[in-house]
Amino acid sequence: MTQITDTIDLSGTWRLASTDAAHSAPMRVPGDVHSALLAASLIPDPYAGRNERDVQWVAQQDWAIERSFDLAPEMLEGDWYLDIGSIDTVASVYVNGVLVEDTDNCFRRYRPDVTHALKAGENTVKVLIHSSIAAGAARQAEQPFFIPWHPGNSPIPNGNMLRKPQCHFGWDWNIALAPLGIYGEITLRKLIVARIEHVTTRQFHHADGAVDLYVTATFHAGEPGIMPVHFALGEERVRLDIGVNAGETQLTHMFRIEKPALWWPAGHGEQAIYVVRVETPTETVVRRIGLRQVELITDKDEAGSRFALKVNGREIFCRGANWIPADALPSRITPSGVRDLLQSAVDANMNMLRVWGGGFYEPDWFYDLCDELGLMVWQDFMFACNLYPSTVDFLDNVAAEVDYQVRRLASHPSIVLWCGDNELVGALTWFDASRENRDRYLVSYDRLNRTIEVAMKKAAPGAIWWPSSPASGYLDFGDAWHADGSGDMHYWSVWHENKSFDNYRTVRPRFCSEFGFQSYTSMPVMKTFAEPKDMNIASPVMESHQKNAGGNERIAGTMFRYFRFPKDFPSFVYLSQIQQGLAIRTAVEYWRSLKPHCMGTLYWQLNDTWPVASWSSLDYGGSWKAMHYMVRRFFQPVAVAAIPSKDGETIGFSVVNDTAEAVTVRLDTWFVSLSGERRPYRSAEGVCGPDKAEMLFSVFAADLPEDTLLFWSFEASNGMKGEGHHVSVNYKALDLEAAGLTLDVSPRDDGAFAVSASATGLALHVMLEADVAGRWSDNAFDLTAGERRTVIFTPAERGGAIPEFRWLDLHSCQTNTE
Repeated sequence: MTQITDTIDLSGTWRLASTDAAHSAPMRVPGDVHSALLAASLIPDPYAGRNERDVQWVAQQDWAIERSFDLAPEMLEGDWYLDIGSIDTVASVYVNGVLVEDTDNCFRRYRPDVTHALKAGENTVKVLIHSSIAAGAARQAEQPFFIPWHPGNSPIPNGNMLRKPQCHFGWDWNIALAPLGIYGEITLRKLIVARIEHVTTRQFHHADGAVDLYVTATFHAGEPGIMPVHFALGEERVRLDIGVNAGETQLTHMFRIEKPALWWPAGHGEQAIYVVRVETPTETVVRRIGLRQVELITDKDEAGSRFALKVNGREIFCRGANWIPADALPSRITPSGVRDLLQSAVDANMNMLRVWGGGFYEPDWFYDLCDELGLMVWQDFMFACNLYPSTVDFLDNVAAEVDYQVRRLASHPSIVLWCGDNELVGALTWFDASRENRDRYLVSYDRLNRTIEVAMKKAAPGAIWWPSSPASGYLDFGDAWHADGSGDMHYWSVWHENKSFDNYRTVRPRFCSEFGFQSYTSMPVMKTFAEPKDMNIASPVMESHQKNAGGNERIAGTMFRYFRFPKDFPSFVYLSQIQQGLAIRTAVEYWRSLKPHCMGTLYWQLNDTWPVASWSSLDYGGSWKAMHYMVRRFFQPVAVAAIPSKDGETIGFSVVNDTAEAVTVRLDTWFVSLSGERRPYRSAEGVCGPDKAEMLFSVFAADLPEDTLLFWSFEASNGMKGEGHHVSVNYKALDLEAAGLTLDVSPRDDGAFAVSASATGLALHVMLEADVAGRWSDNAFDLTAGERRTVIFTPAERGGAIPEFRWLDLHSCQTNTE
């Protein structure tokens, strides 16, 4: 948060026009061009139907964004500059027709001096944004050798030439729009003595618990001068008088905190936040920080080497997901919408998100929210799945980007690791050019990676660096997709190679930072972009909302493997979400049972950028898919899972405990018939130590009667509890019967609804749905004969009519008769 006198905020309504004068509209700044054209009814909604193809022309145009402002004659005294938070991407900035800045990096802040261009009275500022498609092609032509990009991810070519979100050019889950615009603040500011360029912090923890907090302010001045500076930590405030030189001057002050309150990840302690302020007579910069120590443990062991994060001296099992931009169109991203997504992550027992390297470095408020919620952040630098130039101008641009972003963000306690890129080492094997001349492209990659590392370590000494994801280790350029002994792993064989869910149990990752399985977006979301006639998985509209080649076939093929085929389109959508949850549950439960060999599972992906078939557990807009309700259960800090042995002869009940205290777990099991009748089988009680995974007991698979499911429930001494079932055959082999499921709905005083589900038979994977947006207290659960469960539905907008509720279960989605 920055507050300065002598400023003119230039946000608001600008004038947008294509440079050929064929199109014009008002435009909100910050904002993007597509959203402005949509608001003016000049283009259709890109997300609806097959409109993506009808708006491709927008990114091929150059666009001028312009506004005027007034300056009184007395305001012309002194030096003025424009403070530009983010322009996407290749642009020229003019003030009164005078060129003041050329930009070519969406991830950098620009602060050009404009004193010479200003005049009394009306002034005009114009940002001419060049087509990134044309700019990318021109820069590719200038390279000393061809730099490949991934056409499956990027149907719009040459995005790797530009420092712009790579997913803007399409991805295997994103719409290909190549949006452009002004995304950050744009403000005219007067330079009075000096401005604050950066405020960074560094902390040193002593054995007695005290912390020395060093706060460093970097100032920029046009000429030498003197000014007072105040450093504040909470109520403590210190004044220092500083002489500044032309250019940059740094000033550091140390605060000693004798008895600090530490910042902990969610579920492990409080998220104590301290407020640091640096004040000059004209400006205040605030940093919200947390005091904590983080280590990355990579000690060698029998399997290879570990990959574990230690926070405040305690190893933390990282439970979470990958984060992509909250929307494909930046204008649609709001703090409230992002907060809802992040809160859903915490509500599902997550403690980490990986900010993936093909999107944005998120705004400060995103990391403030993560700090507040206790979500650790694995922060990629913004390079993904392509090869990149290593020319001097490109690397200089990257170094400036890294320096700015790291200094801006490194004080956030949530950011625990900085990673050089996403899958660039693997990309060396994806293209003919790099396979035929690996040395050239490997050296080029190493230059880029080294540039990022050096700039990052200079900007944030002591921060944790990891070279790439996945990576087996420093200076290791091997296959980390299938090698599970060291480092972090991306494991995609189940999805991309169409292997069975059981295949997840053939690898033993030290930390799996990507793995996933697709499902369709929920029916209420489907109806926002498709007509009833399009509700067929092979329709052109549905195929345009599936960006992964072969994705629809893979979802359907998996259903043939595990289930009887669904009876209609809504059932197809429901079953896709159930099998998605079962896939990810299989992986997570097994990998958690390997603790401490494995110390992290981050599935792909938490959220969507638009309504699309994808690997997300949250629908576009934030509603929970079936999988997210499952995630909350299998990510619970204390959980029980049924793990079949490799030979299939036994089923072991694994207890995992991610808490700091030992827990006693009581486990009860039943045989359940296909008609839903329960028969007690076996009960046990055992102690699981702190931060451990232990096997409570095993049963012989041969002891399970035919046409019977093994159900269980558990309760731990710390109050955590859960339930589940195991089937020894594929679901399609079960001759399920109608569950006789009924719903009773009771409105509550708080605007929510109590929905009671009762069954006379066996209801597997019951999914309750409403015809309005909202959140369920629980969903995707099982019921046996005579069982009743009441859950709460909270509409997104309260006070309306009673919603219509419906349900699906495994039997009902596969047969037309009840």
